[in-house]
Amino acid sequence: MTPMTRSDHLFGPLFMQKSQEALWSSEAFLAHFKAYEIALANAAARVGLVTQEQAARAVEDIADFVPDLVGIEEGVKRDGLPVPAFVGQLKAHAREASRPAIHVGGTSQDLIDTAVSLILGQANVMFVSQLSEVTAALQTLEGDWGDQPLMGRTRMQAALPILVRDRMETWRLPLVEGQGCLDELRKRVEILQFGGAVGDRAAVAPFGEAMAAAMAEELGLHNPDRSWHSMRAPLADYAHWLSLVTASLAKMGQDLALMAQQGIEEVQFSGGGSSSAMPHKQNPVLAETLVALARYNAAQLPLMHGALVHEQERSGAAWTVEWMTLPAMVSTCTTALHHARVLLSQVERLGR
Repeated sequence: MTPMTRSDHLFGPLFMQKSQEALWSSEAFLAHFKAYEIALANAAARVGLVTQEQAARAVEDIADFVPDLVGIEEGVKRDGLPVPAFVGQLKAHAREASRPAIHVGGTSQDLIDTAVSLILGQANVMFVSQLSEVTAALQTLEGDWGDQPLMGRTRMQAALPILVRDRMETWRLPLVEGQGCLDELRKRVEILQFGGAVGDRAAVAPFGEAMAAAMAEELGLHNPDRSWHSMRAPLADYAHWLSLVTASLAKMGQDLALMAQQGIEEVQFSGGGSSSAMPHKQNPVLAETLVALARYNAAQLPLMHGALVHEQERSGAAWTVEWMTLPAMVSTCTTALHHARVLLSQVERLGR
């Protein structure tokens, strides 16, 4: 996200919710890194790679470890990612007796991808709630105004009369379909990453599958058949879903903005944007913002498709593009759903 899209920026409330910034914060990633290392230590003890005593001590050391964020940020400049500095600090903090149970067979991508999976799990819980709220608000408005007459328009020209519900169904049904699609996507993106240096779990052979199953269970994630270091299609499909949801909301926003035009006046809002030069105007700000947010997400989608191309066993460049793009798309989508719910609450009349 750019500085203007931060929630504490002058323009920020249009583009970002504070809850989303917390979701993707440095502190959140570091907490997920710690959770991963605890699950890894416990799994290593379960299969006998380390003793139960070593794992128990490691879990204690990981739990009370407070990362030096400044030092990790310096490590990112050097290493291109935060995990080497994080693991180095963790091992320096840990007692010598517990170190054999720390970062057993893991690699940087394992921690980062799993942290993203955990964050997406939290975001998806939010999306489920937000989608339900928006669709419920639409159903309420359909119940109140659905039988009112409306002029159907094709190519922005008057066509034939319709009812308000005819148009509203084109707003609501894609969101209902999106809810169903998310249920399936969650199984594919809320997943463990555990592959080790080159994705084959060789460092913990022959216990890789057993450890992965134990870690996934502890972290509350799905366990894929193998590591997915260079197989990123689920994230690209998820980005596609984010773009579809924002586009569906933008169709509603675009329609409402057009319906609010003077001379048409097929919708009345309780609130709206004022003009510094024309006090008679009431600008449909949230409706317009939904369109802008959808265009933003649509423009990010090719970046996520480009990030599918991971050369050999791991790509630095493609992976970095994901870090730049996916959090912004998630934040844009949840902001659009928030704005849509507020916008619908401001509708006082639909139809003529």
